[in-house]
Amino acid sequence: MTSATSPARPVARAARERRRTGSLAWHIGALAVLAVVLYPVVWVVGASFKPGKDIIGSLQLLPAHPVGDNFAGLADGISGISVGTFFANSLTYALLAVVGTVLSSSLTAYAFAKIRFAGRNLLFTLMIGTLLLPYHVLLIPQYVLFRRLELTDTLVPLVAGKFLATEAFFVFLMVQFMRGLPRELDEAARLDGCGHLRTYWSIVLPLSRPAVITSAIFTFINAWNDFMGPLIYLNTPSKYTVSLGLMMFRDQEGLSDYGGMIAMSMVALLPVVAFFLAFQRYLIDGMATSGLKG
Repeated sequence: MTSATSPARPVARAARERRRTGSLAWHIGALAVLAVVLYPVVWVVGASFKPGKDIIGSLQLLPAHPVGDNFAGLADGISGISVGTFFANSLTYALLAVVGTVLSSSLTAYAFAKIRFAGRNLLFTLMIGTLLLPYHVLLIPQYVLFRRLELTDTLVPLVAGKFLATEAFFVFLMVQFMRGLPRELDEAARLDGCGHLRTYWSIVLPLSRPAVITSAIFTFINAWNDFMGPLIYLNTPSKYTVSLGLMMFRDQEGLSDYGGMIAMSMVALLPVVAFFLAFQRYLIDGMATSGLKG
């Protein structure tokens, strides 16, 4: 019996060694990838506490003697415009984009998911097909349209599409979620005398909260970081968003205040991080359940 079990011990020991080696290699690889991902973040944090002259060309990742002059300089504004103005403009744009996207996309998704009408599948396919259109293809005709309507240099061109359910990805996300809701709820609502609007607002929309909040998070981040849209439509510096305000750190002679630019970039990350942390559990729920039903 001893002779039968003794050969198995080296085999089991070798298997454990292979698992330990594989686990060690996996963790080392994960740490290497994490270091690559976090390096730009650490560099920005360190550069924000360096003097402007030491940011470019310095090989030191973290400053030996941190200074807060870059952040203190933000209080003086940029070209006579308060930094708070840029943040207020970005916050207004982002919140309007969130409200418009959530309302229009959820209402459109309810129609595709819960109402049977002629041409529904064709319209849904055409809507999904708009995802294949590059943003730049539509940019010129949209700009000409809004310019003829004298709506440039306002937020209207930036948020009008959000209220018209032009974000096909978020419509698709909500459609997939709503299709997974029990149809017995719709039937019970009809028996109670609820129309489609009441059913949408009182039953379907509250139950679709994970998908709605997922759409809201991505919309907020996209609007806050948007550069191309404000660059095309906004002309007055006092109406600039944060992304355009960063561009103002570069003067007409090509010189840049890198310290102030990086400090403002750090401050600009705070609203996005706060918004994400506040709703991250809903984001996970929405991404885990949407697209798997229907």
